[in-house]
This record gives sequence, C-alpha cells and structure tokens, in this order.
Amino acid sequence: MRILLWHVHGSWTTAFVQGPHTYVVPVTPDRGPDGLGRARTFDWPDTVVEVPPERLAEQDIDVVVLQRPHEIGLVDRWLRRRPPLVYLEHNAPHGDVPDTRHPAADIPGVTLVHVTHFNRLMWDAGSTPATVIEHGIVDPGPLWTGEVPHAAVVVNEPVRRGRTTGTDLLPEFAAAAPLDVFGMGTEGLARHLGLPADRCRSHELTQARLHAEMARRRVYVHPVRWTSLGLSLLEAMHLGMPVVALATTEVTEAVPPGAGVVSNRLDVLTDAVRDFVADPLSARRTGELARAAALARYGLPRFLDDWERLLKEVTR
Repeated sequence: MRILLWHVHGSWTTAFVQGPHTYVVPVTPDRGPDGLGRARTFDWPDTVVEVPPERLAEQDIDVVVLQRPHEIGLVDRWLRRRPPLVYLEHNAPHGDVPDTRHPAADIPGVTLVHVTHFNRLMWDAGSTPATVIEHGIVDPGPLWTGEVPHAAVVVNEPVRRGRTTGTDLLPEFAAAAPLDVFGMGTEGLARHLGLPADRCRSHELTQARLHAEMARRRVYVHPVRWTSLGLSLLEAMHLGMPVVALATTEVTEAVPPGAGVVSNRLDVLTDAVRDFVADPLSARRTGELARAAALARYGLPRFLDDWERLLKEVTR
C-alpha cells in the first residue's frame, strides 16, 4: 500500500514505518508542522518518501493515517478526494474528562485507533468505530549497565507541561537520587525547580545517544500524571532498566509485578528509587523482568501485525 501520514510523533512513526508499505510524508519548503518530511533524528527506511503538497493529488494513496483534527481538511485540499481514513489518537483526553468528545466522533468513513485501552475508555467517539493497537517499539537492545547511580527521566518541555508530566514531583525524586532529565526544552529545569545543579541535570540528545545514556543510569523514573502511555517508559523497559512510575493511565497494564515499582504514593516511589540506586543487583534483576515484559507485549512484530490487519480491513 501507499500510506499518507504526517510526521507528527517521531518515535511512534519510527515503529510504524518498519512495515512492508510505502509511507508518503508531506514536505514543505519551511518544513513546518504540516510538512516536516522525513525525520532527521530517527532512523527511517527508504520506503518513507517525501512529497510536496502540490503533488499529492497525483499520488495513488490507498489509505490516510490522520493524527490531528485539521488534517482531514488537508486531505480534502491536497488530495482532492478521501481514501479510507484512519484517525490515530496518541493522547488521553484533556478538558471535560470523561465526557471529552473526540474530534473524529461521528465522521463517516473514519476508523479511530487508540494506542491504549485507557484512552479508548476515556474518549467519547460517538458512532465512529474505535479500536486499540498498542504501541510497538523498535528494540534498542538490552543496553542497561546502571553504572551511573542516578535516576533517568525523559520528558519534553517539562516547565511548560508542569503538573501534567509531574514536573512538580521531581524535587521529591531528586531528594532520593540525582536526576538526569532527558528531552527537549529541559534547559534551566533545575533553576526553575529551585534544585542544585548536581541534583537535576538536563540533557538534549539524539535518539541513538538517548538510549545509550539512559541505559547507563541505575533506574528510570516516570512521574507522569496524565498523558498517554509514554514511549520513553516502554523504551526504558526494553533497555533492561528497572522502572518507578505513577500508577496512572495505562501504566499499571504496562508494568507488571516484578518489572518495577508502580504506585500513587510518593513515599513508596521515592523509597524504590533509593533502593534501586543502593542495590545494583536488584536493579539488574528487575530490569531483566521489565525487558521481558516489554518484549512480550510491546514488541515490534505484534505491533506491525496488528496494523497490517487493520489496514487490510479498512481498504477492503
């Protein structure tokens, strides 16, 4: 198939484009939000091709994967027709939860795909058929060494996103272990939180370097209150890291007993961070279980098989 989708979520798209199709991504001269083209920091295969908007109408597109509400308007304007439409929802709803209406609700000819069962439960899709295809991860390998007795956190724009990503909880975790916070827009985070620089260091790295550096840290901390299931959590588990996470959204499904510590009690979570930092052998054993659980549930073959079935169904 030839599948049109926008470059919106680099990590998710990296897994999706490992399939057997041709993936058409719009590209504009400014490489703005509607025309980013191919990823610069992720490893995408040659089957991902850039096409300018003015040439999309010439393309033989079999199916469109929408990810933002306005993209259906771009389909009408750029393609001048509507192939089968799949709306991929990455996020949990915001606003009047649990009555939040999904942008694809009641739109004829659209199939709505959620990345977690929690998200499907919380969004109101109206009459639009909805299903779940859980995340898949391109396996970075069991890279964990835990040689640095710090906790790793991965979050983009933690200051702007605030309580949503649990940024206000970081001082509690920094008291348990030094934090290395990876992600875009993390510069100045320690100053914003009033933390000494040696208790909260910021890092902005490429994806390849990110995995290697995460794996050197003793434990992964996921302080997120309300987003969808973070791919960074699943990547940490694939790396073989023990994880400590809030018991919110889909986390309790993703992290089974023995793969880490999941709780909504900060004292339980911070004690777990201290314990893993103090006991590398326990951290290693827990990380091995985390990796096994992640491979079993969020492995790439299952993810691609699930998408293959759906794509065949909607284009039949």
